[in-house]
Amino acid sequence: MASLWTFIIIGSVIYLFWLNRKIAEAANAHAKRQTDQLQVQLMSVACTKRRFGLLKNGKPGVKSEFMFEFSSDGQSAYQGALFMENEMLKSVVVPPHKI
Repeated sequence: MASLWTFIIIGSVIYLFWLNRKIAEAANAHAKRQTDQLQVQLMSVACTKRRFGLLKNGKPGVKSEFMFEFSSDGQSAYQGALFMENEMLKSVVVPPHKI
């Protein structure tokens, strides 16, 4: 019985790691797409919040907030925010910046 619980715990840890990596890769792609639309340079993407909860569709999932840093002129840096549910982008906040 102990070995069964060990396999369940190890499987859960592996699944959660895989899920976090999948969400981070999706956030990176969303940030790249957003900076391409704005015609600015993407500098970095980082996760600031991650929590488990019920999503808008009523199913359990992961709600995440990612900050992405970008530059429009190569000298100044600005921070935008991506709000995601699992891998789906829900909203984007982009601060005013130089063009």
